[in-house]
Amino acid sequence: MRNVIVLSLLLLLNIQHVTSAPKGVTASLSAKWSMTPFLLETSEFIGEDGNEKFWQFVDTVKELTVYKQGESVRSYYNLILKKAGQFLTDLQVNLLKFALALRSYSPAVQASQQIASDEPPPEACPAFVSIHGQHSCSTKDIKKLLKAAAGRPKPYLHKNDHTYPGVNKTDVPVVILYAEIGTKKFTSFHKVLSEKAGEGTLVYVLRHFVADPKPQKMLLSGYGVELAIKSTEYKAVDDTKVKESGANAEEDNNDEVQGFVFGKLKKSHPELQEQLVELRKHLLESTNDMVPLKVWEMQDLSFQAAARIMSVPKFDALKLMRDLSQNFPSKARSLTRVAVKPEMRKEIEENQKRLGESIGVHPGDGELFINGLHIDLDIHNPFSILDILRGEARVLEGLHNLGIKGEHQGKLLRLPVNAVDDSYALDIRHPAIMWINDVENDLVYRSWPMGVQELLRATFPGVIRQIRRNLFNLVLFLDPVREESVELVKLAELFYKHKIPLRIGFVFVVNTKDEIDGSSDAGVGFFRLLNYIADEYDLSQALMSIVSMYNKVDAGETLSVDAISAYLKRKFPKANAERILGVESEYDDKRKDGALFYKKSGLGALPLALFNGVPLSPDEMDPDELETIILQRIMDTTTTFQRAVFMGQLTEGSNVVDYLMEQANVVPRMNPLILSTDRKYLDFTAKPVVDDWEDTTMFSYYDSRDKTAVMAKRMKYFTNTDEDGMSGVTVWIAGDFEKVSGRKLLLSALKRVKASPGVRVGVIDNPSGKPNEDNTVLYRAIWASLLTQKNKAAAEFVQKLLREESSQLLQKGTKMKDLLMQGMDRDAFEKKFNTLEVDFIRSQQLFCRDVLKLSPGQQAVISNGRILGPFDEQEEFTVEDFQLLEKITLSGSAENVKAKVKLMGMKAKHASDLVMKVDALLTAAPKGEVRRDVHFAKDSHSVLRLSPRENEVFYDVVAVVDPLTREAQKMSPLLIVLSQVVNVRLQVFMNCRAKLSEMPLKSFYRFVLESDVNFLANDTVSPGPVARFMELPESPLLTLIMITPESWMVQAVRSPHDLDNIHLQEVSGVVAAEYELEHLLLEGHCFDLSTGQPPRGLQFTLGMSRDPLMYDTIVMANLGYFQLKANPGAWILKLRKGRSEEIYQVLTHDGTDSPADAGDVLVVLNSFHSKIIKVRVQKKAEKMNEDLLSENSESKGIWDSIASVWSTFEKSITGGGSKKEDGERAKEDVLNIFSVASGHLYERFLRIMMLSVLRHTKTPVKFWFLKNYLSPSFKETIAHMAEKYGFQYELVQYKWPRWLHQQTEKQRVIWGYKILFLDVLFPLAVDKIIFVDADQIVRADLKDLRDFDLEGAPYGYTPFCDSRREMEGYRFWKSGYWASHLGHRKYHISALYVVDLKKFRKIAAGDRLRGQYQALSQDPNSLSNLDQDLPNNMIHQVAIKSLPQEWLWCETWCDDTSKVSAKTIDLCNNPKTKEPKLTAAARIVPEWVEYDNEIKQLLGQEQEQEQQDTATQKHTPPPSQHKTEDRRDEL
Repeated sequence: MRNVIVLSLLLLLNIQHVTSAPKGVTASLSAKWSMTPFLLETSEFIGEDGNEKFWQFVDTVKELTVYKQGESVRSYYNLILKKAGQFLTDLQVNLLKFALALRSYSPAVQASQQIASDEPPPEACPAFVSIHGQHSCSTKDIKKLLKAAAGRPKPYLHKNDHTYPGVNKTDVPVVILYAEIGTKKFTSFHKVLSEKAGEGTLVYVLRHFVADPKPQKMLLSGYGVELAIKSTEYKAVDDTKVKESGANAEEDNNDEVQGFVFGKLKKSHPELQEQLVELRKHLLESTNDMVPLKVWEMQDLSFQAAARIMSVPKFDALKLMRDLSQNFPSKARSLTRVAVKPEMRKEIEENQKRLGESIGVHPGDGELFINGLHIDLDIHNPFSILDILRGEARVLEGLHNLGIKGEHQGKLLRLPVNAVDDSYALDIRHPAIMWINDVENDLVYRSWPMGVQELLRATFPGVIRQIRRNLFNLVLFLDPVREESVELVKLAELFYKHKIPLRIGFVFVVNTKDEIDGSSDAGVGFFRLLNYIADEYDLSQALMSIVSMYNKVDAGETLSVDAISAYLKRKFPKANAERILGVESEYDDKRKDGALFYKKSGLGALPLALFNGVPLSPDEMDPDELETIILQRIMDTTTTFQRAVFMGQLTEGSNVVDYLMEQANVVPRMNPLILSTDRKYLDFTAKPVVDDWEDTTMFSYYDSRDKTAVMAKRMKYFTNTDEDGMSGVTVWIAGDFEKVSGRKLLLSALKRVKASPGVRVGVIDNPSGKPNEDNTVLYRAIWASLLTQKNKAAAEFVQKLLREESSQLLQKGTKMKDLLMQGMDRDAFEKKFNTLEVDFIRSQQLFCRDVLKLSPGQQAVISNGRILGPFDEQEEFTVEDFQLLEKITLSGSAENVKAKVKLMGMKAKHASDLVMKVDALLTAAPKGEVRRDVHFAKDSHSVLRLSPRENEVFYDVVAVVDPLTREAQKMSPLLIVLSQVVNVRLQVFMNCRAKLSEMPLKSFYRFVLESDVNFLANDTVSPGPVARFMELPESPLLTLIMITPESWMVQAVRSPHDLDNIHLQEVSGVVAAEYELEHLLLEGHCFDLSTGQPPRGLQFTLGMSRDPLMYDTIVMANLGYFQLKANPGAWILKLRKGRSEEIYQVLTHDGTDSPADAGDVLVVLNSFHSKIIKVRVQKKAEKMNEDLLSENSESKGIWDSIASVWSTFEKSITGGGSKKEDGERAKEDVLNIFSVASGHLYERFLRIMMLSVLRHTKTPVKFWFLKNYLSPSFKETIAHMAEKYGFQYELVQYKWPRWLHQQTEKQRVIWGYKILFLDVLFPLAVDKIIFVDADQIVRADLKDLRDFDLEGAPYGYTPFCDSRREMEGYRFWKSGYWASHLGHRKYHISALYVVDLKKFRKIAAGDRLRGQYQALSQDPNSLSNLDQDLPNNMIHQVAIKSLPQEWLWCETWCDDTSKVSAKTIDLCNNPKTKEPKLTAAARIVPEWVEYDNEIKQLLGQEQEQEQQDTATQKHTPPPSQHKTEDRRDEL
């Protein structure tokens, strides 16, 4: 039936046989480097799961490339996936496919390749080793090179180098193999090196190196392409005809237009091919209805789009959303006819209200959540989302393997896992602390206010608030005899005297032996004397006495018994010294308390201080530093208290000390082992096929995850269950119980079990020797009792067994059965004990060796999967330590996990196992941000829901999006790909805006992203992902914009068309734009350590070891920001030779790949992610008073260093010339002219402007162009022009920094570049630069403008003309805001200005302009002419020198009489006549046509020359093709 309709339609249309190629636009983006092999990318993907897996994979694919020749590309790709599948789960294989489609690991492979080329590789060598700087292509030379290696320096290894897992030794040579995994040559090297590394004779490192990379370019994805509709108010299109390229996009044959699926129709009616093409075109033109909508038609578009999306089958809904948002301008009219149901509108409003309250999302916002993690699409790109998916996969698969499905998964995932505290506090509510004062109750402080609300009262910065509460508590642990104590006591007295609101307490740690007295031990004497004074007077008096006593001690001496008794006699002559200090002293009580508290607290060496319970580090204990540190802590803690008062957590009725001690970071004891932030966990998530530990041989073949799972399954426990029968904390004790230390450890654990419900203990034997009947007696008794006895009886019996007297009895020959206790089942025990084999103990010992990494006989404690150990022989782990461990484990996440598992309703033993396993999984996962719970009030009409596949791991994805926004354009393709890559439970809420007053989207958009590598029908890899716009209306004028991840710098490399002005009516076929990822940015922030300020004008250079100066940059004052262009590889960052290096030195750096104190800063770029580093510098001691930007700083060095090789910007000084000549030429007279242009018309104007400048000056000219927006054709022809007319030029580029408010419209971005980056675009050697607009014609010598006296202003602009009277109504600066802001000053035009860059930098004009721009640009209505409004707005802060009027004449504003004296003529737009530029140019400036013809002639000759060259090239082989290519690239 359908066919009949089609045929009749064709007849109706009576189509003539005219075929036309489909029109459209395609854009592609290729990497600058060659294609990297899939196998190597796969190895990098697997390597992220750990070094062990990487090498196992490498072993598996040793000679895989052999299959490359015989197989098709597709089957070779599938073979790689199959090999990878041995090490990855199904979900990870899907993520691998996605990573390969994204080429996500290509930079990592290319970085190795780059490092190899820096070595450099020996000639004609498919693989080579580098041994401490010497190379060889053959395995035979390895021995010889190793011999003398020790004498040469070791190579530097990077964080992500692949080191073969051999014996870790530091004193052996390092061998780096550069080879391609899977090749024969690799295998022969690998065999030799892996053997030697296994023996521990060398360290073997592998770096990827492909000897002859494929020349073909690799297309990237993960970016967006926008075709924005341009305003055609002023006609600005070039009329030069473009020679079409033969490119023709493959038609999207499956496209459906108005219900007709043309792919199918063409197959079923091959004879009607031509007519079908015409029908398709006709239908397209009828749908591309671009007539503007009335305002009332727009109001409801967002709801109408949502209604349309919700009305189709849900599997098509996302595709429809993508289609509507990405092609909105041509779909808008059809949406106006859609009816919106009232219930849908009501539901959307209810949901919006709820979302606004719960997560702060407003109507129209777009938000994405994956498993509750907020994915901000402004920051995240597909590469970072892939990383998130991988991180989540580990946890999700773990939970899935543990049998947690459906709703429970989300609940457990969202549990708050408390981040590991790095500052734990000790509880200071202890009777052993002697408090000298009490801020709350002492009379001294009674005049101070009591209320905690006082904290919120404003004070001057740095003032310490005096409040009568014990907010700040300092406890000093001291041994009174040591000399460090003297200074600390004096400091305490200083705080007390100056009434600092600090409660001070002492813990004196003195000798605890009863027989020692004050006449023989100064510490004991000191303590008794202190007690006496405190009893007779009070503690504060005692503190004063201590101080005066210490004052008598000479420097370097310590307190002696004689000094104490002398002091006592002098101060208290009536007292009985013997009764106070002697053996029978009445003042000896609590002497032991201090020492006991100190021992139990587990703190480090004396002296010690606790501030609010948090211990200070040993280097903070220096008395000179301590005072400032304590005052700083008081200031820092004040803000925490302010927050607590504001949030109502701390109220007037609270006891402050109790409040402090109830915080999560307070512990009963300090044990660095338990509290350390570096934590290792067991992985319980494996599902082994068998759980046999009796067969040791079998057990030894399991990998570590399987071994762990078997142990968990077979473990038996001593329990003391909660009332719910569950245990929240599971402790495993591993050790040798024939040793005293092992028995002690287990005994402490069992004591803790007895005292604490909810803890259970399992025991693992790790005998010192090979397990046999004799060295496992005790353990077998423990195991037999666990298997046969009731819990309580078993625990009591084992405790008895572990006591020393029992083991002595056993050693003397007492039988085990004689030690049995009443209430035990003796027969069962004896039977079990006598028949137990030791095989399973051998398996346990293997587990200790391979998984816990213990040597035989070593001990470890495992708490909910967290491994503590191995312990040293003398290291004690007491009952208090078990108590601390339990607290830390529960407060981490075990308590929360237990509560959730309880709701699942399973048997107690199984539930306790699950708590242990889930806790280990969640706490081991890296801590991300908080997971949000996004719930909708109702979801029947406004939420698109897709259910996940059953019984598989699934991701919970929630999207909140208005279907007609930029977020929807981006999110819809992302969600489609996401649902192809992983199993998702998807909810998309239509977050529509009501009452739209303008078109919500004004552009066409494509997001380039694929879920898997695509192959063509003949099994070769498709050229790669491309953005295709095929159904475009032909009438509007479009401009193409690439929207790439933050750190990418891309440029157009090939397109004959004007990408700034695409008009499909005038094009036949497809406009193909080819872009290249030219650079990955390295960004950073730099600060001067001594001032804390950014060092303005400091210069950095970036290069490789063989070419140290490839790119360079200047540091901005805004955030100390700098950016450098780079590509994958290892780079060296240095201060630039010259003044930067003379005055400054690099002190430390973060985010880099070399040690923080290394002089050379090494940075490895190995991914598509942004790389941001921090560098701290300092002036050299002798240069403290020098300034980088000072007037007299032009030493010879700076000229030589800068002018010759300023290479941030691709160098292309024509006329050859050595570096020396360049340096001298810079000192000569050069006119520096800067200009920007985009689009073929403006480039045509630009060439004419250049010619007019050159015609009117004798001075050498250097042009500086902004490279970011120049077309490929301009970049190609500029070199010929430079040659013909004898000028120099440089292309400069700077990526708009991410922290500076982004402009979305291309024109406004270009305006921004004109003004915002003047201080960092040009080298410091350029003193003055003149900006000339592209559409200007110069009639005078610009040298006069350069030498014009700016009278101290940083720049000079020409004011707008006032002479043409009829334009008065259009002069916007004469009224309103501008009139009042400018006062008597003039409004200046930005078409021509001269900048004194030295002055500009000195007064930080660039930073001020950026600061003001940042403040104003948030408002979309301000800065309508950005480049002009900004300097005029800043006229009061950054002065403008007004240039004489004749420097800029423009017909729109100036009268005809003044034209005669004009020095430059600008083709301003005329708001009255709106005359097109080209006609205006020819009419206003007679010489313009001559210039235009001259340049056309030159370009014509060039084209002919090129065609001749290509013709001759076809017949003769190219002698040095690379040379010409490189020259091109350089430009």
